[in-house]
Parts: sequence; structure tokens; C-alpha cells
Amino acid sequence: MRFSVLIAGLFLMAASVGAHADMGAPPSGGSAAPALTTAQAAAKAANAKAATVNGLIDQAQKAQDAKDWAGAEKLLLQLSAMEPGRWDIAQHLGDAEYNENKFAAAVQTYEGALKAAEQDTTDPAGAKQAMGAMYLNEGNAYLKLKKNKDAIAAYDKAAPLSDQPGLVYYNVCVILFNAKEDDGAVAACDKAIAADPTKAEAYYIKGTVLVGEGETNDKGDFVVPKGTVESLKTYLKLAPHGPHAGDVQQMLDLIGKP
Repeated sequence: MRFSVLIAGLFLMAASVGAHADMGAPPSGGSAAPALTTAQAAAKAANAKAATVNGLIDQAQKAQDAKDWAGAEKLLLQLSAMEPGRWDIAQHLGDAEYNENKFAAAVQTYEGALKAAEQDTTDPAGAKQAMGAMYLNEGNAYLKLKKNKDAIAAYDKAAPLSDQPGLVYYNVCVILFNAKEDDGAVAACDKAIAADPTKAEAYYIKGTVLVGEGETNDKGDFVVPKGTVESLKTYLKLAPHGPHAGDVQQMLDLIGKP
């Protein structure tokens, strides 16, 4: 099962470059301009750094837009060294590493970015949304590394922060289904359905698991748990020509509920 990967859509932001006085050459024949004060020298250095950061951010954004992830990573590493406290830069670095299949590095980068974002008091709402995206991508990275328990833990943290909790819970549903942890899979599918009732695949997985728990009674009838038929029929309603439509119809025929 291939998961949809949510890559954060936030644009990198940098502090604006403040204006500073023109320190031009003195008039011909005049005395030399006075030396910069400590404050003026600091401001000049800060402005120069801000200009450099802004330039690198612009280049990194263009590299990301072009899906040049290696180029973006190189630029973002430079930015991270210059602005080590910027969780937004670290988030984009993690995204670049993920897209280069550097999953272990991406996890490490996201962890650092998440710790910094937790302490952000300047834009709590923006930080919260970004954390949801980072936990989701971290879960995807763990999944690529075949660390299912770590992936589920990351998804559980992502769900309450994410603007797409249905996708997060669906990912958990898929992991548990593939691991044959049926009870957990059904519970995760129920959460995915509650968050996004239009997620056809969640109904399919839930229905499939429940059919697997069915038994033949003394009368020779195949009896399935409550909710099985409803889940399968809802899948067909949402995806009548979906990839699992044939399988779902066969399961309904088996149950005797065409």
C-alpha cells in the first residue's frame, strides 16, 4: 500500500532587512567619517547576515519548487548553520532529506525541528500546524525504515495537530492491517472514518477485517460481526468502480447480502 506523503507547504520566512544609514565617503577635502559605533557595526553585520539568509532562502525555495531536493538540502544545511534556532528551516531540511530517501536523517532533523517548534511563542497556531505535518512525515519516514511502532507513535502525535486527521488515522489503520493486528486496525479505521467519512479505503479495510472474523453457525450461515455489511456497502457507495469493488462484492455475496 502506497501512502500519500504530505509535504509541508509553508514558505520559508526570514526577518526583513532593516534600513540603515548611508555611510558614504566624506565630501572632497573634508575630514574622514567617524568610526562606526558598536551598535552601528552590529546593525550593519546583522543586515548583511539577513541579506545572505534571504538570498539562500530564495534559492532554497526555487530548488524545492523544482524538486531539486539535493540542491535544496545543500542550501538548507547552510541556512541551518546560520540560523540554528529556526524550526521552519529545519522542517524544510527534513522534507528535502525525506524526498531524497534519507529517512533516518529526516527523522533526526524533524525531531530537532519539533523541539524548537514546541517552544515557539511568536506564532503558536502556525507552529502547531507545522508540527502536525512534521509528525506525519516523521511517521512516514519510520514506516520506510520498517519501524512500525515508531511510525504509529508519530502518527498518534500528528492526528490531534493535523488538519488532515483522517489521513493520519488511515495510515495507522493500514500499518496495523498489514501487521495483522486486527483489533487495532478496526479501531484506527473507525477513527479515520469519524474524521473523514468519505475515505473509502478505510471502510474496505474495516470490512475486510470483520469478514475475516466471521464464522459459520450451526445452520450453515456465515455470520459476521456487526458493522461488516455497512462498511462494505459504504465502500461500494463511495467507490463503485474502485480497485477493491470486485473483492467487496464477493465478500457481500459470501455473507449473503448482495
